[in-house]
Amino acid sequence: MNDTPAATAGPPETVRRVTVIGAGVIGASWTALFLARGLTVTVNDPLPDVERVVHDQLRQAVPGLRALGLPTAGLEGNLRFEADLDRAVADADAVQENGPERLDFKQELFGRIEQAARPDTLLLSSTSGIRATGIAQAMKHPGRLVIGHPFNPPHLVPLVEVVPGERTDPDTVRRAVAFYTALGKKPQVLRREVPGFVANRLQAALFREAVDLVVKGVVTEQELDEIVTSSIGPRWAVAGPFRSFHLGGGPGGLPHFLQHLGPGLEGMWRDLGTPKPDQATVQLLSEQADFGASVEELESARDEAQIKVMRALGLA
Repeated sequence: MNDTPAATAGPPETVRRVTVIGAGVIGASWTALFLARGLTVTVNDPLPDVERVVHDQLRQAVPGLRALGLPTAGLEGNLRFEADLDRAVADADAVQENGPERLDFKQELFGRIEQAARPDTLLLSSTSGIRATGIAQAMKHPGRLVIGHPFNPPHLVPLVEVVPGERTDPDTVRRAVAFYTALGKKPQVLRREVPGFVANRLQAALFREAVDLVVKGVVTEQELDEIVTSSIGPRWAVAGPFRSFHLGGGPGGLPHFLQHLGPGLEGMWRDLGTPKPDQATVQLLSEQADFGASVEELESARDEAQIKVMRALGLA
């Protein structure tokens, strides 16, 4: 699970057909990756123009897939669309769900999927924070479901948080890890269910303090972004927070760091901000959200830079 397969690696032989439920940004990105890895993909989404939306998203994903060394010729050859949920999942080896972030919706959806899919179909949810335990309450066999939460966009960013519920079968977790690993992902199994999982919680904590610093007038949004990309961004990309502070402790490592700098760190924790997304805050943040290019142009530049970083780290 710690080694990223080469770009030419294929999916496990037990998974050849995947059904993607929900063709939003995450679902379309998953679709691009699955197709580039040689899988047959069925997309299920009630959106009237879903085929146009997915085709547009796939075209946007092609440069990133090529940069990762994945084949893109005839990318849509193994793509099909099926509006009927039962038919969409009937022959799937795996289902990757990307529907609305509502517990009641996901409970009903997986109750239906469970009845229509084969007993051995791997059932995965991309939810960014809802617990598998809650989603599986309506299932007759809750052991079949596990969270497979990607970091956006899934076709580029390696991480997938694999989060079992209280009744998830260990074999389901093993199969999910094998599936994602064979696709070139970096699956990380979480030991406990917590709201938002790990990556999003870290992101939320940093963003909360970023918003507070902007609201208090310490920096602008653009200045804060420059600070992050010129300091902790590249440092954490290489070593992560714990290893970075371990190195910061010198020969004594993390124990020395905590002993000598822990009190100052605790004082800083007490001073961290707790901004509220009220009207004034939203207005201020919106007014500063001018980054000199369109969202599409910024996404393209971000993805190109991200691939370079991943290559440097041996993740691509």
